[in-house]
Amino acid sequence: MRTRITEVLGIEFPVVAFSHCRDVVAAVSKAGGMGVLGAVAHSPESLDIDLEWIEAEVGDRPYGVDVIIPAGLSGGPDGGFTLDDVRRLIPATHVDFVDEILARYDVPPLPDDDSSDSLTSFGSLGDATPFSADAAGAQLEIALAHRGAFVANALGPPPQHMIDAAKDAGKLVGALAGRAVHAERHAAAGVDIIIAQGYEAGGHTGEIGSMVLIPEIVDAVDVPVLGAGGIGRGRQMAAAMALGAEGVWCGSVWLTTVEAETHPVVKDKMLAATSSDTMRSRSLTGKPARMLKSSWTEEWDRDNTPDPLGMPQQPVLIRAAQRRIERAAHSAGSGAGKLANYFVGQIVGTMNQSKTSAQVVYEIIEEFIDSVESLAGQLEA
Repeated sequence: MRTRITEVLGIEFPVVAFSHCRDVVAAVSKAGGMGVLGAVAHSPESLDIDLEWIEAEVGDRPYGVDVIIPAGLSGGPDGGFTLDDVRRLIPATHVDFVDEILARYDVPPLPDDDSSDSLTSFGSLGDATPFSADAAGAQLEIALAHRGAFVANALGPPPQHMIDAAKDAGKLVGALAGRAVHAERHAAAGVDIIIAQGYEAGGHTGEIGSMVLIPEIVDAVDVPVLGAGGIGRGRQMAAAMALGAEGVWCGSVWLTTVEAETHPVVKDKMLAATSSDTMRSRSLTGKPARMLKSSWTEEWDRDNTPDPLGMPQQPVLIRAAQRRIERAAHSAGSGAGKLANYFVGQIVGTMNQSKTSAQVVYEIIEEFIDSVESLAGQLEA
């Protein structure tokens, strides 16, 4: 295939895979697409290790890194607070509410010797504040020191220092946009690739569906656009490209792959879920993010419970609780299993069989070709 995306990234298929799992990233790059590693839960040390591993796996094939540097955080204009600063901003009512949830679902405390990392609770960040400039700055520095072709900011406009540093290092810069005006700002700032992410997507999303959003952004900017949100099949890729996108950015579809590090209880939930089994909730990050419905989201959605805090207070508030839930959910029939969830988009309704990441790539392309040929056949006399 040939689009501006395949040309600037040097890939065979315009399929870009966002994943927190290095195995998925490497597998997709080796299959002809491009994997992008989500760095938000990595310490600088663990990110360095994973990028070295990816490079050894993919050879000279391209890959990318995704960081989160929010334009602004509640509690401060630059997100420069320490963890202790953030903890002091958390109301006691919210602490009590989280404790009450854990007690009601019989979630045991962590053992004294527990020191394992957790993607959901951002445990590997150590003393850094989740979603902070301090955490992302160190991650960006590590990413730019490696040979990845692409860096993206997943939440809001990339700060100018990020764009300048990436370009100085010879990297392309990407950014997600949920509105056309966001895309225009990205392009004006020097972003090379814009990801038009619709309401259907997993994780942080806006409120405009992909069918409307993609052509709006394509018409608004003169840089390559990746369609995102509700895309995990070849027919959806064909639809996105018919709307003007020059490739697709997929995230959720990799969560149930063989390589994915998704918690086994959550993976089973995803494999059984329908497209109606997700919701946008602030209960994990403090900003609206689409995730699986679970007892955790239900508890935060009730009228008589506290509203989730903003970012970064909410992820700091629930950090230890999420780790307790993840650990205890491995026990069959536990209350923690009812609470366990993760970010995923509405495409989860078709993610009903675990496949290798390479198989997912090939099936997307095969179905894309069939769809395009079918449409072309409708024009024949």
